[in-house]
Amino acid sequence: MFALATAFTLGALVAGGSVFAVTRPDSTERTVERLRSEAALRDKEQIKALTELARTTRDRLTPVLDGLDRAMPTGPAAAPPADVAKWRQAAAAAVKDFADPPSGETATNVARSSLASAVRQLATTVDTYASSQALAGPTRETVLALAIRQRADAIFTWSVGATALDAVNVDAGYGHQHVFLPVSPGSGALTADPEHQGSNS
Repeated sequence: MFALATAFTLGALVAGGSVFAVTRPDSTERTVERLRSEAALRDKEQIKALTELARTTRDRLTPVLDGLDRAMPTGPAAAPPADVAKWRQAAAAAVKDFADPPSGETATNVARSSLASAVRQLATTVDTYASSQALAGPTRETVLALAIRQRADAIFTWSVGATALDAVNVDAGYGHQHVFLPVSPGSGALTADPEHQGSNS
């Protein structure tokens, strides 16, 4: 009986050792897993930083959008040159903040690229509006109409980036983060979902 028990125990140990040897991760798998973990941690840090940048940029650009909205409808009233200079300064600073981005995970890169593109489009809008002020008659109206379209495109592009940013925040465990620019009804831009800020539902 003792010999049988000893044989059974030895067999179990050998079998267990064989299973462990076959199933344990090799050095390549351990390295891949470590790199994945490091990438996930780095991406979470980038998402947090990008969200903070998006909020700062939104607060900086909202007055620019409000000013353009007052100045660019069909009315002939022009914004004071000092206001236009401030818009240009704010837009240029926002463009600079998004320059030379770090490389992250695909979804985070998409969010960042969309926001950066929107900022550049808005800076172009301000330049177009400023150029219209030196014109008159139908030519001025044509250039103003172009600026209005550029502004709408900038807001739409930002809304795409803000939606992507919201999604990566949820995936990273930060919950919903709604960083949208103000939009006009019927503009076609994406808007925030009804979930509460910070919720993970």
